[in-house]
Amino acid sequence: MSNKRKNVIIIGAAGRDFHNFNTYFRDNEEFNVAAFTAAQIPNIDGRKYPAELAGKLYPDGIPIYPQEELPKLIKDMDIDTCIFAYSDVPYHYVMGLSAIVNQAGANFSLLGPKKTQIKSTKPVIAVGAVRTGCGKSQTSRRIIEVLMNMGLKVVAVRHPMPYGNLVSQKVQRFASIEDLKKHKCTIEEMEEYEPHIVRGNVIYSGVDYEAILREAEKETDVILWDGGNNDYSFYKPDLMVTVVDPHRAGHELKYYPGETTLRLADVVVINKIDTASPENIQLVRNNINKVNPDAIVIDGASPIMVNDPNLIKGKRVLVIEDGPTLTHGEMKLGAGIVAAQRFGAKELVDPRPYVVGKLAETFKIYPNIGTLLPAMGYGEEQISDLEKTINNTVCDTVIVATPIDLTRIIKINKPYVKVDYELQEIGKPDFNDILGEFVKKHELVKKHCSCC
Repeated sequence: MSNKRKNVIIIGAAGRDFHNFNTYFRDNEEFNVAAFTAAQIPNIDGRKYPAELAGKLYPDGIPIYPQEELPKLIKDMDIDTCIFAYSDVPYHYVMGLSAIVNQAGANFSLLGPKKTQIKSTKPVIAVGAVRTGCGKSQTSRRIIEVLMNMGLKVVAVRHPMPYGNLVSQKVQRFASIEDLKKHKCTIEEMEEYEPHIVRGNVIYSGVDYEAILREAEKETDVILWDGGNNDYSFYKPDLMVTVVDPHRAGHELKYYPGETTLRLADVVVINKIDTASPENIQLVRNNINKVNPDAIVIDGASPIMVNDPNLIKGKRVLVIEDGPTLTHGEMKLGAGIVAAQRFGAKELVDPRPYVVGKLAETFKIYPNIGTLLPAMGYGEEQISDLEKTINNTVCDTVIVATPIDLTRIIKINKPYVKVDYELQEIGKPDFNDILGEFVKKHELVKKHCSCC
């Protein structure tokens, strides 16, 4: 029997790929992870997964290459297997990549929950979705609100977004706005962390999710996994909640690993039913019943609020939405568009004639974004380009529909309104019912409620 380690490339995007390595490959002497490849996120290729995180088998760290180099890497490194490890991509994309890998001579593989999920000492509620932009974060916030009203301590752990120094980002804890500055967060990171922080919640993120979990367990009764894209949880959940979006009806059965999160769900939230068509809502219901008929289904709405509707009525408006939702999330109708329509905007201004720098590249990569501006900010250059584009655009009002206060980061030289939205359950069952049962099952209520 040969003692030669099998050569592996992990195909990723600075998230699931690192987690799969940490949980399955890091100390596994059967394999040699020769490289990572990077996609979706700017400026993560050309780096290394550092030796400090890679373990004793990788004293020099592991190089990260652009995904475009994959066929050459497979041949040059004599690769046996490529592990696909990122999310929110259509099935035809995954299998197209499989064909490229197979043509180059290697196996193509996916790792599942059994090999990659970590067990917590505390009860875990995981929130995922079938696409990015379905409403995971607002669902997470709603769950935390209900649990806190029951007197429980809840800490959120966010799916990774490690775009900076990976060693310093091994374990990150965010409890204040100052922590966002300390950790040099991108706009994309702030969009996920800030809404928790301003509500008084602690949220963790980083690179090493076992180390993160052990820290989070020290200060909480319940772990809330706040998922990213449409990935399934890094932690073994005691309750899995998956959010679906009738504005993209049918996508729940066409994207990886979104269908996995749907099939794993104990609870499915059909969000945005206040703005979706009855036909699309019914299609989503049918698809849920087809693949997960035992799931509890919650109907949800995302009512929007703006601080000054008069700045929209009769105005030519520029709408800014969450970046990943518009790019690989392929979303065409977000909260900003709904606000523009509901409050009587005269016209949606097309930002494309005004885009500069990195933002111009984003529109080339994702040409179907349309008359919306993605709040891209993976680095200082992109943030600067976003500010210049907004201020270059000829419009009356800017509608800011990002989850954060964008004006804390950039200066907007024209009137603007902020759009807010939260999850609102419609009818029964709701999260009070479901989480009440969860708390009883795990005997959590006894810790804080003298009446039980």
